[in-house]
Amino acid sequence: MNKLSSIKKASYDILKNAVRISWDLFKIMIPIVIVVKILQELDMIGYLATPLAPLMKLVGLPAEMGIVWATAMFNNIYSALIVFLSLAKDSPLTAAQATVIGTMILVAHSMPVELRVVQSSGPRIIFQAIARFSGALLIGIILNFIYSHYDLLQTPAHIILTPDSAVTDKTLLTWGLGELKNFFSIFLMILGLLIVMKILTKLRIIAAMDFVLRPLLKMMGIGPKASALTVVGLTMGLSYGGGMIIHETKSGKIDKKDVFYSLTLMGLCHSVVEDTFLLMMIGGHVSGLLWGRLALAIVLVAILVQVTKILPETFCDKYLWSVPKNFNPKKEK
Repeated sequence: MNKLSSIKKASYDILKNAVRISWDLFKIMIPIVIVVKILQELDMIGYLATPLAPLMKLVGLPAEMGIVWATAMFNNIYSALIVFLSLAKDSPLTAAQATVIGTMILVAHSMPVELRVVQSSGPRIIFQAIARFSGALLIGIILNFIYSHYDLLQTPAHIILTPDSAVTDKTLLTWGLGELKNFFSIFLMILGLLIVMKILTKLRIIAAMDFVLRPLLKMMGIGPKASALTVVGLTMGLSYGGGMIIHETKSGKIDKKDVFYSLTLMGLCHSVVEDTFLLMMIGGHVSGLLWGRLALAIVLVAILVQVTKILPETFCDKYLWSVPKNFNPKKEK
């Protein structure tokens, strides 16, 4: 086979994998996106936010910020920012408060979609939901204590993002076209990731990344085969990297425990570049949005690894993890 034929075959394989991976992801995302939109149109998210008002006091935020967090959890970050900007005009926040709500949003957002992606890879959805909700609340309490106790970031939040620059859904047609654009963007992102991963593998950069990450992952109890999977989730996020995550875990090459630890880590801290910069535009500080979030994820997963070592295997199989659907044991090496 000549060089041109090899390139054509490799290109065809990558495109074929991108289509298959995207389809696996879209089968999960599309029904959930529609259901969430219906809830939004019926103004149900506002009702879901009511129980969160008392929790906002624990993290030093006004009660109405519960609506912002609920919107993020049940819809997405962009929708939450629209709500935040509409409230921030009448209820200005300090930089510390903007960091707290921003970090909580980053830990727990888009949960209907992202939790289904995680569930399709093996981990139990109820535990993952509890972990992300509790993790977001915990980091909010910790950051609020640190910022208030040491009098840090008490100046008014500097909001760069404006309502005009945020994404709004004026009609169902606009929303539908926007979602189609999002899905196409995800497909292109997955295609690009596959190409990049192929190149990085050929250049042995993935092997180098595995080597660099291995001490940290080993310290946390995550096996080396999950390192590339973890990098995808941490950098690209669960929605963009979700298709690849499902594909890799269903291949049977990664142990179910490593999938559980890795995806729990990603759930608590993912899309560390794009989302961090996005929330900095509403006045959040990198100390919480990035470093606090990353530290929380590492510490909690490290503790989780040690706890699961002493739990009965039957308990873990029932409540924490399982093999992903459509798992083919023949593929496991």
